[in-house]
Amino acid sequence: MSQNFDRFRAHPWHGLAVGEDAPSVVEAYIEITPFDAVKYEIDKRTGYLRVDRPQGSSALPPTLYGFIPRTYCADRVAALTPRADTGDLDPLDICVLSQQRITRAEVVLSARVVGGIRLLDDGEADDKIVACLTSDTVFDFAKDLKQLPTAVVNRLVHYFATYKMDVAGTGENSIEVVGTYNAEEARAVVQASMDDYNEKFPVADRRATD
Repeated sequence: MSQNFDRFRAHPWHGLAVGEDAPSVVEAYIEITPFDAVKYEIDKRTGYLRVDRPQGSSALPPTLYGFIPRTYCADRVAALTPRADTGDLDPLDICVLSQQRITRAEVVLSARVVGGIRLLDDGEADDKIVACLTSDTVFDFAKDLKQLPTAVVNRLVHYFATYKMDVAGTGENSIEVVGTYNAEEARAVVQASMDDYNEKFPVADRRATD
């Protein structure tokens, strides 16, 4: 008996769903793990992971890191960040906490949105949504950023405040941490990025299938 399968892999940005319960619970495509000394990021044309650069310092990402499919950071996202000229015109970044070691990237998971970190990168809004792996019962207690251990949040903030710092010693750093925000505001950022995506990529223009 024959079975019907898609012949081609869905593009992680356009072909995967954002999640039925978005913006509260979202799907996340993971690009790098806390064990990666090299930064990988999605190649927007092919959908495969591309080597971006070695991590600029000895610090490694504190959590799983990737993006939320079918999101885009443009004017609506920028409007939520003081002094932002525009969004970074990329999918919305997400950091996912898991109690167990997940050591491989290019995985898809469901994550509960609990807060976010507001960043400016050369005038561009570059939000990092903070979320918990929904299937990890250890984090069932966390519904908001303030319920996470302070050390965990501080570690995330420090990583993003320094991960683009020039290790050559010039002191240049394009990143400014504006602050953190709670689950309600994080959901607003996710929704804004979904709306920006739908404007940038109207349904009639998409080649992905649900």
